[in-house]
Amino acid sequence: MLKIAVVDYDMGNLHSVCKGLQHAGAQTLITHLPSELAAADAIVLPGVGSFDPAVKKIRDRDLEQPLKDIIASGKPFLGICLGLQILFDRSDEGQEAGLGIIPGVVHKFEPEPDLTIPQMGWNQLHLTQLDCQLWGEINTNAWVYFDHSYYVEPSLSLVSAATVTHGTQTVTAAIAQANVMAVQFHPEKSSTIGLQMLANFVQIAENWGS
Repeated sequence: MLKIAVVDYDMGNLHSVCKGLQHAGAQTLITHLPSELAAADAIVLPGVGSFDPAVKKIRDRDLEQPLKDIIASGKPFLGICLGLQILFDRSDEGQEAGLGIIPGVVHKFEPEPDLTIPQMGWNQLHLTQLDCQLWGEINTNAWVYFDHSYYVEPSLSLVSAATVTHGTQTVTAAIAQANVMAVQFHPEKSSTIGLQMLANFVQIAENWGS
């Protein structure tokens, strides 16, 4: 059975992500061991919380280089929420360097009259990489669940796979570059649309391993 490793670095509810992947037919393993991550068919990096504690925990567990090696191998990789942001070079939220896998920075939403920060709740995606395999069977204006105060700004706009508009600000909501995919929203909280995305990721992993 296909095995997807979910990276454990004490930053979020990992079990709800696992349930979504299991619903799609994958076996899941929550682990921080590089050997188990390397042996898996695909990797999911979730995360809830703040930028600096997240990257510190990854480095404290000696996971930075193993994650980079896994990504370099071409293995399918999915980041979720904070797991998207820490792929970037740096964040306005903290002082620590990010993993630097995706060139760019993380910014905070600019205050506006009547704008709620964090963005919390359902919002509508606009898919910008229509051929991204993560979007299979997904409508270009699908509604998904967000909970964030910061957003990513890739150095290369072509990396952006979807955007979302909050107030007057349109920002990147997902990125895709080769085998690396990552989303700002929570697919595990996004009902049937989110489950379809996780199922699509499982299919990507199956195709990669075949």
